[in-house]
Amino acid sequence: MRNFVLIHVLLFLVVAVFGVQPWPYVLLSVAQLVYIPIMLRLLYKERDWFFRLYPYFAVPAYAAVVIEQITSSGWDVLLGAIYLLFTIFVAGYGVFRFLHRGFTNLEEFAIDIGLIYLAMGGGWYFAFIAGIDLGFSSLLTWLTAIHFHYSAFLLPIFSGLIGRLHTSRLYRSSTAALLVAPMVVAIGITFSRWIEVGSVLLYVYGLAGIILIAWKLPFSNSLQKWLIRISFTALAVTISFSVLYVLSNGFGLLSVTIDFMLRFHGVLNCVVFAAGWSLAIPPSRFQPPSFPISQIHGRQFAEKIGEVGRHRGLSDDLSVYELESVNLSAQIIDFYENTTDYRLRASVNWHAWFKPFAFLYSFVSKRTQQINLPFSNKEVEMTGKIYTLYDGLDGRENVRAWERKVGDETIFTALYSQHQTNGRMYMNIALPLPFTTMTGILELCSAGEGLRLTSKRSEPSSDAGVYVSVGSEGLFKLPLQEDFLIQDVGNGYLKATHTMWIFTLPFLTIDYSIDRF
Repeated sequence: MRNFVLIHVLLFLVVAVFGVQPWPYVLLSVAQLVYIPIMLRLLYKERDWFFRLYPYFAVPAYAAVVIEQITSSGWDVLLGAIYLLFTIFVAGYGVFRFLHRGFTNLEEFAIDIGLIYLAMGGGWYFAFIAGIDLGFSSLLTWLTAIHFHYSAFLLPIFSGLIGRLHTSRLYRSSTAALLVAPMVVAIGITFSRWIEVGSVLLYVYGLAGIILIAWKLPFSNSLQKWLIRISFTALAVTISFSVLYVLSNGFGLLSVTIDFMLRFHGVLNCVVFAAGWSLAIPPSRFQPPSFPISQIHGRQFAEKIGEVGRHRGLSDDLSVYELESVNLSAQIIDFYENTTDYRLRASVNWHAWFKPFAFLYSFVSKRTQQINLPFSNKEVEMTGKIYTLYDGLDGRENVRAWERKVGDETIFTALYSQHQTNGRMYMNIALPLPFTTMTGILELCSAGEGLRLTSKRSEPSSDAGVYVSVGSEGLFKLPLQEDFLIQDVGNGYLKATHTMWIFTLPFLTIDYSIDRF
């Protein structure tokens, strides 16, 4: 690592000493030649595809930056394009990381967003080098490139590294503000000074929260502790001048010039912004799920992958879930162990804001015959059978398919199994989709005399969630949550409510009335 850092520092010194451009240009060069390669070296995993391909993209890109800065050749457009291609390569790694994890572990998502934002920095750098007219002055185009290399690349990554050591409501809200702010800045510069002010306020809030956390965090390395604290605190000072600049430029309330911003804000950031993390980088807390997943993809006809008769219920024995309540209704237990003895009537209620999306999805679901819910909220009877899957098809143990229909149309074909992690039993439900499989991992818990099945995690280490398969082994956690509450209402009837959320917004509620035939 020491030799790696030394090589990149020497590259930067070559640019600083022999560069033909004015001195402010080194503010971007130090990020391109020192901070970005060091940060990538700390982040990528050895022997993954990014590690193997990195030299083929990085060496030409760093060479292009040096050549562009120390010469006045006519190849600037090509050199800028080489660097842009490198930033797209880095952004691809951010997308890859995200797709193999999904909407979980905010700190890792922050790192992914930083990697993706770098491509935008590369785009603005290319526009500046190529002299492309984007409706802004050349100087403003170059400053935007700097913005996406520092505030949009390095800052989200640093916030992600803080999150590997600490998590709290303050951390989550502060990091969310920092992730949104770069795009709000770009929109504000283009359309409105008021939006630009809002973006700066987002930075102020996000940085204030992260600074407070950084000062409270314990670090094993004393030097690293003070470098990180000083770097974030320096950002608090420099972001204050950003506020003054926006007020000066947009509203004429103060006199803060771009030249002053370059000398103070830019130089101070370059000196302290990337200090600290190179001494030691905290390991990721994300652990890829290890529970079994179905190997069945695509549209499936239950009668072709299984046979009726062996299983009568969704679970052979509900007691394996070790439900705490002794008051759990015996009829609820019987429903899950003898599901074929029961009749279901359902009323599907799409929430108003989601109805346009549900309508469009209905054209897909009618073809796939999966999650093919009625658009109307009229109560309908759902009929169906339970099939025992043939051995070797699914990959999980003791799998049965519950096919539900309304009339002749299949609504669901859900493949039920269960698995145990760290002593806890989960219901493991797969819904085959084109080219993939959606998997719902549900916790079961008592709710008085009722039963709740939920994808909401009771603890961070829980497997609960809604996932889709990525490739042969990867799982992408969707921003979906579902909750199924079943209650005994007496007189032989059960009532169930199935609620689903996306990004915490409710979009679907299904009310069931259940009774024995």
